[in-house]
Amino acid sequence: MYNYMNKTSRWKTLWAVKALLVLLVSCFSLLPSSAADKDKFVLVIDAGHGGKDAGACANRAKEKNINLSVALAFGKLVEQNCSDVKVIYTRKTDVFIPLHERADIANRNKADVFISIHTNSVESRRAVSGMETYTMGMRRSDEKRSAAMRENEVITIESDYREHYAGFDPNVPESYIIFDIVNETNMAESVELAQLIQKNVCNTAGRPNKGVKQDAFLVLRETSMPACLIELGYITTVSEAAYLTNQANVDKMGKGIYQAFVAYKNKRTQTSPTTPARPAQPATPTPPATQPTTPAQPATPATTTSAPVFKVQIMATDRQLSPTDRQFKGLQGVDSYKEGNLWKYTVGASENYNDIKQLRKDILDKFPQAFIIAFKNGERVDVNNAIEEFRRNNR
Repeated sequence: MYNYMNKTSRWKTLWAVKALLVLLVSCFSLLPSSAADKDKFVLVIDAGHGGKDAGACANRAKEKNINLSVALAFGKLVEQNCSDVKVIYTRKTDVFIPLHERADIANRNKADVFISIHTNSVESRRAVSGMETYTMGMRRSDEKRSAAMRENEVITIESDYREHYAGFDPNVPESYIIFDIVNETNMAESVELAQLIQKNVCNTAGRPNKGVKQDAFLVLRETSMPACLIELGYITTVSEAAYLTNQANVDKMGKGIYQAFVAYKNKRTQTSPTTPARPAQPATPTPPATQPTTPAQPATPATTTSAPVFKVQIMATDRQLSPTDRQFKGLQGVDSYKEGNLWKYTVGASENYNDIKQLRKDILDKFPQAFIIAFKNGERVDVNNAIEEFRRNNR
């Protein structure tokens, strides 16, 4: 009997130890896998609005619910198919997240991409349909109430929004002067991501294509990585609201965003060097095309001084194009430089920032994704620092 009991006791002890080990493994699996996630591509998915902030409401539908449904459908596909990606949601339930906190989540986690999902609306009763994707940029001066103004209004729900956003008032056009200097570091990548999303969602989900645009979104302004904001459709249009609240269509839109994300990620991870590439010197300017075109280039020429030289970047491709290529839509004086594996194309060259700023405005109808870059002593420099230097030199 003694031996039997002793044997039984040992077995019980072994099972207890085994159960404890299983429990410990389970507990550790719930902890943040920082070591395992260290080398993963980080995607932050932001479902706009939530909680006490319903967003746009019309036709018995709420924007916050549409945004969340598409965000979860998109994120689920990434989690199921991309083991090399860490997915972080700004919200997965119906809760209110301040606008600045959404950007902080992406910045704290050193995200590689930030995608914010929203639903559009119009104040008039006219029926408007279609999807559009935005990157950070200046709003059109002739637009009385842009998409960004509607989305930025959410900050007024925050009790301390004036402190958080330095007195910014989303309903006062003058407040948008702060967006005059746009951080161009991630502009090209943001535009590329937006174009992929717009193309894939419109093709996969059959969405009317309203194109890639720029506007002064606070949530994009605060992020420090390639970022874009999707306006899925117009909740104020009866047929659009019905489409956006249909689960089959939600899945299609989520799939389209997923396809775009994968294409973007694969290109970034396959072509990005392990160490940051040193910006190449601009290529020797090619004589302008002979055919008359508009707009005219700035009168101020680039010089050999150490002052920054500003240019307008209009596009980037993985192959070198002739300055007379039809993709440049008749612009004269197209120049190029190579950075990493991409050829990047510019127009204009001036030490006068105001001239280049005007040139960018003149060509926005042809190249809405155009943005200003700067060179100093032949090397690419941060455009914000260059603008500050220009302003100091011209006081």
